[in-house]
Formats: sequence, C-alpha cells, structure tokens
Amino acid sequence: MNKRFLKHIFILIMALAVTTPAWATNGTNLIGVGPTSRAMGGAGVAAPQDALSAIFDNPAGMCFGAYCPGSEFVFGATMFSPKVKSTVKNPAGTASAESQMKPSVIPAVGVSAPINPKWRFGIGAYGISGMGVDYKNEAAPYGDMFTKLEVMKFAPNVAYMVNDNFSIGANISVSYQNLDLGEGGNHDYGYGAQIGLIYKVGQVSLGAAYTTPVGVTHKNVSTFGSGTPNNPNYAAKTWFDLELESPAVYAGGIAWEPNRDLLLAFDVKFLPWSSAAGYKDFDWDDQTVFILGAQYRVTPKIALRAGYNYGNNPVKEHNGFNPAQNINVQGTLIPAPTYEQFRIIGFPAVVEQHATAGLSWSITPTVIIDLSLMHAFEQEISQSDISNTFSQTSSLEETSMSFGLTWRF
Repeated sequence: MNKRFLKHIFILIMALAVTTPAWATNGTNLIGVGPTSRAMGGAGVAAPQDALSAIFDNPAGMCFGAYCPGSEFVFGATMFSPKVKSTVKNPAGTASAESQMKPSVIPAVGVSAPINPKWRFGIGAYGISGMGVDYKNEAAPYGDMFTKLEVMKFAPNVAYMVNDNFSIGANISVSYQNLDLGEGGNHDYGYGAQIGLIYKVGQVSLGAAYTTPVGVTHKNVSTFGSGTPNNPNYAAKTWFDLELESPAVYAGGIAWEPNRDLLLAFDVKFLPWSSAAGYKDFDWDDQTVFILGAQYRVTPKIALRAGYNYGNNPVKEHNGFNPAQNINVQGTLIPAPTYEQFRIIGFPAVVEQHATAGLSWSITPTVIIDLSLMHAFEQEISQSDISNTFSQTSSLEETSMSFGLTWRF
C-alpha cells in the first residue's frame, strides 16, 4: 500500500475523531456504523460487508470481506433527524413542547489493508453513541432543560486468518465522550477493547464478538438543581461529577450465503445497561437486540439491502414514585421530581423498532457508492407520581439517511 496514502487516511481519521455526533437508537448506541451495515439493520457480526462494519461489529470480519485480499477505504456520513415531543406537569403548570435539537451529521471512516497473507490491519473512527434534547427556550415547568451526549470511537484493528474457514480479530479503542447537561459541556477519554471470531461452514458463517465497557467521569458537569431551597444540596450552587459508562456488548450472529447474489444475516446483541455506571443510577434496564438483514445483488453492479432491528426500551417507568424522596446518584442527592424529569424528558431513549433499506452501486470495479435509510418508529413513555402532581411523557421518532463512498485497491 502507498505510504503517502496511508498517511493521508490517518490524518483524516484523526480529524474525524474530534468531530462529535448526536443521537442513537439501541439505547444511546447506533444500530450500525456506515450505510452498508445500517441498511441491513445493523447486522454484521457473522458477515461484515465492509471495513467499517467489521471494525464496529466484529474485527475478525476483516479477513472475509469482499475487499480481501486487497485493501479498502470507506467514508460514510449520516444525517440523523430525531423528533422528540414531551409533556411536563408539576406545581408550576403543565406544558407540551417539541425538542429543538437540530439534525446531526455523524461521520465514519475506516480502512483495511493486508500485512501479509495471514494478517490484516484496519483502523476506524466513527460516532457510536449519543443523545440529547433541547428545551432551552421553554418556560416552566421545563426549566430550560438541555442534554447532549456525544461519543466518538477511534479503533486500530488487527485480524488473523487461522485457516480458510476461521479468523480471529481484536482492536483497542480510544473513546471521546462529551456530556452537556445544560450548564456547559465536559469531555474526557476512555479506553476499551473488542475481540471477535468468525467460522465458516460451507455456505454458513458463524460470528461472535465482545466489546468491553468504557467509562468516563465528567467533572463538574451539573449542579443537579442545587441552589434552590427545596433541594437537599441547598446551601450554595454546588457542582457535581457524573460517571457515565458505555456498556459492554455481547454479540453473536449467523449468516447464510447460498450464492454470490444473496446474503441473509441474523444477529443478537446484549447490552447490560443496568450495570453500566450512570445508566444504572438512572435505572435503565438491560437490552436484548434482534437484527435481521438481507442483501441481494440484482446486477453485477447493483445490490439492494433491507433490515429490521428490535431492541426493548431500556428506560424503566416509575409510576407512583414518591415526590418527597431524594434519589442518591453517585453520592449526590437529587429530589425525585428533578430525577424523574431528567430520566424521562432529558434522555428518552425509548424507540424499539427500526426498519432499514439501502443500495450499493459499483460505478467502477474499484469505486462503490452506498446509500441507506433508517426509520425508528415512534415510541412513548409516560409516568406520574403517587398523587399525579408530577408527571412526564416523552415520545421519540427517528429518521436517518446515510451516504458512503468505498474505494478498493
């Protein structure tokens, strides 16, 4: 591979690594990275279709991609448009509003290249997680609520071809995480790893991967409403830290490719939000994600893709909560109404069902354009306290459009 080209790719990846995305779908996680994976509902554990989905879903996949035994560079960008509506009721009144958070552009770039016939190297940078709402211009009872979580991952990757049917792979990662709870953003870096394997049996591929949790502590990220007389922290406006951890991901998949034109894939992922710092403090439940993906090549140059992704809503409802209670969040006491409004209005990661579609067009033997669409169907969450004095309702619907350019050489 040309060393000057590799240098330019590395500079581009590092530049994207400080560009932050917003919003996500399985909890706060994207269902997939890049238009190819997202068009198939995020399926890619057993049969990643490009370098990006291999680095994201299963690093062992770099040994079996369509780009092998050559090299591949992939650039992707996603326009993500969430629609969040909510209703808040408290002693200050009742109001309904729509979040004014603007659409986000989520970048992704990856490269895969051979080291020798057995070993391959890859590197990627992409948005993997995020969420937020913007009610800053809303009067009471919203209280100018604003939240924004942004997570970007930079991951060097290696894979080894054990034999013609079996590969293993691993990557280490640096995650950039920024959190803004309406009082200014705070960012830091976390470190993690991922391992995976793929085994082929005739027309069937079996894959498994594990991604470690990655935690970041955000210093002085919020006052959690201190400085008001009814707050247990009252005395002065006090700043607090919050640790937020991207959970581990346990993934398994099976893919069937009866011929060169057809691919069917099924993945299962488990995300233990209930044991991840920050999410467990705000009482998130574990999530199991089921993914179906299909690819059909209608001509040698054009491939069509479709997918379906289902992940149960991890945000628990707390109907009948006690408004006089104070909730301990990492050593900070937060009044229950503030705590519940933050959970339901500030981070309504409740969507469950996603439908996806896309296509690839090989404009030359080495250059491919990819497009995909994703729609997360509207889902609502609602709860109230024991006396119905405090209540919160949020609904979330998401649409995204992705574009990708692949160069094989």
